[in-house]
Amino acid sequence: MDDVEHISRKGTGVPVSWFPVPEESELPENLRGLFRKAREAVGFVPNVFRAYSFRPERLSAWFSHYRQLHEPTENLDAAEREMIAVAVSMANGCLYCLVAHGAALREALGDPILADRITLDHRRAGLDERRTAILDYAVKVTERPLDCTPEDLERLKGYGLTEEEVWDVIEVASMYNFTNRMSLACGMIPNEEYHALARQPRANTVDTKP
Repeated sequence: MDDVEHISRKGTGVPVSWFPVPEESELPENLRGLFRKAREAVGFVPNVFRAYSFRPERLSAWFSHYRQLHEPTENLDAAEREMIAVAVSMANGCLYCLVAHGAALREALGDPILADRITLDHRRAGLDERRTAILDYAVKVTERPLDCTPEDLERLKGYGLTEEEVWDVIEVASMYNFTNRMSLACGMIPNEEYHALARQPRANTVDTKP
């Protein structure tokens, strides 16, 4: 494989990780298949896949968990799960996840301006009380988990979330705290392609839950 795929940006020499990055040909078939699907879907392999392939069996487990947590439900949709990702990542200062999931949020909302505002500061993005409460709680789980109380759960249920969806808010927030720390401590750098993704508003996009 061309060594250029082991750096974060062509011509910079900045590695995608501080750890060794295996050649794709050295990986198990299931991970090579994951890389192929990523190229087909977005045109590139996310650097987190390359970095995490240092421990290939754990990449498989992590990505399976990730996919489960991003399955939308009636009261916690795909965009809201991405909002949790960026709110937690902003609290932790995680460059990789802010860039990657900022792009995913732009795609999920179809509104790049709103997505960027949420990514930078969800409390000043013009969100309604329900979404603000969800993201505030995700940040509380991140910054002050000892302060979490049963009343927090009841508040979210008061906004229409089921118990399972409240659990998902906590689990998504917790998963991104893990991923943020892995990214930061391993020196992961996001693909430059993320910066250009979903920058144009999607036609006829109507977000009924601002």
